Amino acid sequence: MNAPQSTSTLAPTVKLLINGQLVESKTTQWRDVVNPATQQVLARVPFATPEEINAAVANAKEAFKTWKKTPIGVRARIFLKLQQLIRENMKELAAILTAEQGKTLPDAEGDVFRGLEVVEHAANIGSLQLGELANNVANGVDTYTLNQPLGVCAGITPFNFPAMIPLWMFPMAIATGNTFVLKPSEQDPMVTMRLCELALEAGVPPGVLNVIHGGEDAVNAICDHPDIKAISFVGSTKVGTHVYNRASLNGKRVQCMMGAKNHAIVLPDCNKEQSLNALAGAAFGAAGQRCMALSVVVLVGEAQKWIPELVEKAKTLKVSAGTEAGTDVGPVVSCQALSRVEGLIERGIADGAKLELDGRKPSVAGYEKGNFVGPTVFSGVKPGMAIYDQEIFGPVLCIAEAADIDEAIAFINANPNGNGTAIFTQSGAAARKFQEEIDVGQIGINVPIPVPVPLFSFTGSRASKLGDLGPYGKQVVMFYTQTKTVTARWFDDSTIAHGVNTTISLK
Repeated sequence: MNAPQSTSTLAPTVKLLINGQLVESKTTQWRDVVNPATQQVLARVPFATPEEINAAVANAKEAFKTWKKTPIGVRARIFLKLQQLIRENMKELAAILTAEQGKTLPDAEGDVFRGLEVVEHAANIGSLQLGELANNVANGVDTYTLNQPLGVCAGITPFNFPAMIPLWMFPMAIATGNTFVLKPSEQDPMVTMRLCELALEAGVPPGVLNVIHGGEDAVNAICDHPDIKAISFVGSTKVGTHVYNRASLNGKRVQCMMGAKNHAIVLPDCNKEQSLNALAGAAFGAAGQRCMALSVVVLVGEAQKWIPELVEKAKTLKVSAGTEAGTDVGPVVSCQALSRVEGLIERGIADGAKLELDGRKPSVAGYEKGNFVGPTVFSGVKPGMAIYDQEIFGPVLCIAEAADIDEAIAFINANPNGNGTAIFTQSGAAARKFQEEIDVGQIGINVPIPVPVPLFSFTGSRASKLGDLGPYGKQVVMFYTQTKTVTARWFDDSTIAHGVNTTISLK
């Protein structure tokens, strides 16, 4: 697939990062990075050539020879410095992110902060990467494990969290002793590049962190390159499945966090006001462009009468540019995304869902060219409707109904995706039943977006995840390391020889 051609020759260019240097690409294929609120061209991003991709991997491979032997304390201190630099530059990072992605400034800071938490966790690598030892497993024999790095690893990140998700990947990979090649989203790579510049300032050596840009060809090159040992991916189910299959066939470790259709069950015993506020925030925040957005609400029993109040909550949210004070819902990332969301709203009407609130074509003074769609609410949504079966990735909330909690759980478990879910209730028994019976990776109990902190691992089930280990937390240390098991016996001059032992036992 060829890159969309840039329409601007005056905008600054996004650089590649190869061997510690910001490099101007020699490509002839460029894409514009566009402010989604104004359509202003902010920069041009290159689609790296095969030679540039190979150079990034080759430098990472060479750097691994020395980086893997770097003392663990040295690695940890780099990430202590990086977290300091991120905190000092938080406002700048958020401003860049808002300009190219469209999030509100507070939400952009939240994007950076959730990535910062993983950087802080990476600074604790000294305890995270410990092996195990069993003393005297046999007479004078000890067995212990070493968790050693793999080599060159790679990450492919999406447009919706251009700070957080790169920070999920390269800090933990590098802290465990690997080197890294990152391919950020070509739609909004600028904040990612600024974070990588800060990583260099923090002390990441040349070649340890490299960045290439591109589309499908770059993704395939990463999947096929023989010197890349592991790939972390976050993005759509279609691309993730392709990455998993192609890279796995090439013998690589792969973790793919993919599409979602996240549900929330609302029981009538919940704290009504608190729950309605949580639903509106989780459904419409970030313009619905979160893989953990609550896009389906299952109202149980008497809670089905709360639809008008939920619609009124949605109507109070301000739609505007992310830089405007008080904005709740910014633009979606591109004109193509806007067209898709509007098309799916039209499909919802055609499929028979009731449009309770139409957010299409909102009036946003001063930003008439922006990619805006306001909060939209459908009721009477059922499987088989396009708005239920597809991930809309916009501020569209679907409402379904269930007679009781058993019907609601069965409804959610019948969906092919298993990324995130939540229940709103004041019943401990109902909450425990929910967490035991639901087949979904992240579960919230009165928490609308249950993304775990880095002490734990981001998970997922069914069509939302491929690969058995998730990003960050304990699982990612396992993903980025190879376990060696060593069984050792040492003899001294007083040891008595017992002759030849032809058995497999240790005595």
